[in-house]
Amino acid sequence: MRRALITGITGQDGSYLADLLLGEGYQVTGVVRRSSTENFARLEHVRDQLTFLQADLLDQLSLIDVLERAQPDEIYNLAAMSFVPTSWQQPVLTAEFDAVGVTRMLEAIRLVNPRIRFYQASSSEMFGKVREMPQRETTPFHPRSPYGVAKVYGHHITVNYRESYGLFACSGILFNHESPRRGREFVTRKISHGVARIALGQADHLSLGNLHAERDWGFAGDYVRAMWRMLQQPEPDDYVIATGVTHSVRDFAEAAFARAGLDWSVYVREDATLRRPAEVDQLVGDASHAARVLSWTPSLDFTGLVHLMVDADLAALQRGAPVP
Repeated sequence: MRRALITGITGQDGSYLADLLLGEGYQVTGVVRRSSTENFARLEHVRDQLTFLQADLLDQLSLIDVLERAQPDEIYNLAAMSFVPTSWQQPVLTAEFDAVGVTRMLEAIRLVNPRIRFYQASSSEMFGKVREMPQRETTPFHPRSPYGVAKVYGHHITVNYRESYGLFACSGILFNHESPRRGREFVTRKISHGVARIALGQADHLSLGNLHAERDWGFAGDYVRAMWRMLQQPEPDDYVIATGVTHSVRDFAEAAFARAGLDWSVYVREDATLRRPAEVDQLVGDASHAARVLSWTPSLDFTGLVHLMVDADLAALQRGAPVP
């Protein structure tokens, strides 16, 4: 039985990846930080099939210890300070988790077992002020947030350990990927949850920032499949994972409200205070390398993703409150 270790297992991607790996027959261990409150809501359906060990990307010795105890064949490093707006409020902590934390994990692998296969969660936010359209593996980085800057470091240190020590280390440059398991602070889930609340009479408007920002949105369940396939290849490499189609925040809001039979323009309010200090205007990825090498293509399109999220939030709120 193959053994996998997932940092960030309680998050959106971690929970979908746990589902996939369990289905592939893995023994799955999740790394969790010590906390006074547990948040395993996304994992309740498989919690009894998982093993959890405490460690922290800020603590080198804890990472070495968890690798020695779990003895994984594969490590998926999904833990991060992942909400971009927060990275301006906590830039140093973001760097500790998303940059130096990656180095600590790679160093733990080098010391404990260099044969471990490693996946690093890179991000389309590394492209930032884009140099070419669409963005591919060779597109230069120009990050526009402390989060993006830290992710560039994490990406390059992964390449460096691969080239310096011969580690099987891959980075997935994932473009925006969403689902009903997305945190409500992210704009897509903020929209789908807000639409559901308005449709059920629990709210009367939805405040959003830059409606014109354009992103390449896919389904998180598809994207974790790409992560796994990267570590099954004979040689390590880096891959852009994206749909190749871009939509604006306004497009997402319009489709979400339409799913609930509502006119988005009646309920959406633009709030300038929600805009980023430095905006990333447009991101769209070229995943042809992943399609060719990994045989990966997305299964869910933009409209299907929006409908999935709105339907899920409507169903969840209806279970908790009567429909007026």
